[in-house]
Amino acid sequence: MRDVIAIGGSLGAVAALKHLLGKLPGDFAAAVFVVIHVGAGGNDLLADIFDAHAEIPVTTAVDGEHVEPGHVYVAPADHHLLVIDGIIRLGRGPRENLARPAVDPLFRSVGLNYGPRAIAVVLTGMLNDGAAGLADVKRCGGLTVVQNPSDAVAPDMPTGALRASDVDHRAPLDGLAALLIELTHDEAGPPIPVPTDIKLEVDIALGRQIGSEKMLNIADPVPISCPACGGVLSQIKSWPPLRFRCQVGHAYTSEALVAESEGAVDEALRVALRIIEERVTLSEKMADDADHSGFAAAAAAYRRRADEGREHAETLRYAIIGVASEATAGELEHDGRAAAKNPGHIDPESS
Repeated sequence: MRDVIAIGGSLGAVAALKHLLGKLPGDFAAAVFVVIHVGAGGNDLLADIFDAHAEIPVTTAVDGEHVEPGHVYVAPADHHLLVIDGIIRLGRGPRENLARPAVDPLFRSVGLNYGPRAIAVVLTGMLNDGAAGLADVKRCGGLTVVQNPSDAVAPDMPTGALRASDVDHRAPLDGLAALLIELTHDEAGPPIPVPTDIKLEVDIALGRQIGSEKMLNIADPVPISCPACGGVLSQIKSWPPLRFRCQVGHAYTSEALVAESEGAVDEALRVALRIIEERVTLSEKMADDADHSGFAAAAAAYRRRADEGREHAETLRYAIIGVASEATAGELEHDGRAAAKNPGHIDPESS
């Protein structure tokens, strides 16, 4: 039987999970694992929120806990949720797609350990965490399910998952519970060989050091730096989606990398503007000093330098306005990233 279900989501997923879990019967036999992006300083309230709406027990996952059927395990704040040999492991490996817990590590671990018995589900959310992990579940012989993007509060995660692999099922939120009940009654296929790169990435999520030689087995270095640590990124060989990891282990899809880089570009422009404006001020003071000392030619040269600096500053100021306008247009994406980083953040729909 297919008796293990992994579910991941972000923006809008709290309300979606309350609805989904509320429709599962009390005799539902599968073990369910849930990752929703929360801040590093969260108070682990999600399990209590879901438990109030579910007929099967819902608890926050505990490291070393044996997996029980008919039980929902929710990832705690600042830990990747993984399942290894029927035992829950909470990893402190590097963030993936700006998040810890992240959806991809959970999906890879259930694919690695349960193969065709596993079902992975991507719900509403921003960016595309979960897309790579869903594809890995498929590579391990598991079934993949995606909420209809048109039905999602934030369609990015479902859309990214659909683009990354040949998804087995898609359904609106109202139909997901019935679909999962049906799928858990089907016989699972025979186990298939698991790609070695999946196990390697599970080890990274657990916090194990893999070394540069092992990284070369799954990725090729590229001339792009990691936004988190400044190290060199390597492009993961298995794709889609297009993904990158640094030697420390921070992982990004291309969409997450672009989103994280936006802030760095804006900050760099503002630092450059500050430096130019300081040079303009200094040039003006040097011009005044030259005037007082009777060096008219030097004073004129300093004033020309100040005028040139003002022109450069104005150009940069227009560039910053343009970056800020793009950031405003992508306000939802920014909010999704902030939700993953903001300590104690819980989706407002959970209240």
